[in-house]
Amino acid sequence: MAALFAFLHHLAAFALVSAIAVEFALIKGELSVANARKILRADQIYGAAAGALLVIGLLRVFFFEKGAAYYFHSVPFIAKLSLFAAVGLLSIYPTRRILSWRAALKEGRAPSVTEESIRSMRAVIHWELAGVVLILLCAALMARGVGYFGA
Repeated sequence: MAALFAFLHHLAAFALVSAIAVEFALIKGELSVANARKILRADQIYGAAAGALLVIGLLRVFFFEKGAAYYFHSVPFIAKLSLFAAVGLLSIYPTRRILSWRAALKEGRAPSVTEESIRSMRAVIHWELAGVVLILLCAALMARGVGYFGA
């Protein structure tokens, strides 16, 4: 059962990274209806993957693997969880902007988005990607027992 949850955790993580990468690649210049719809879909996948990643990860911490006592005595785990929360908070800005496009898309129109808005959304998504890279670093450190301060 632990192997199944490890697989699901990795699957959700790869889906999350893919969705952020798609958003980052597509959100540039003038937005077409087709690209705006793809970005909206990628953002929905990103949200679903993040939710799944959190739930599955917490199930692994509390019911599988080494147990909560171990993980909450690991500096990289605490950093990983903190970074996940920070990336989640960062994602609020682009998600709110993307969701505001729904009315225009329902009418078959491209959303009206300023160049400045696109630049700021790309910057935030770039920071999200950087946060994910740091999360991966923390995962590798955690897997090697680096920063464990338990008994």
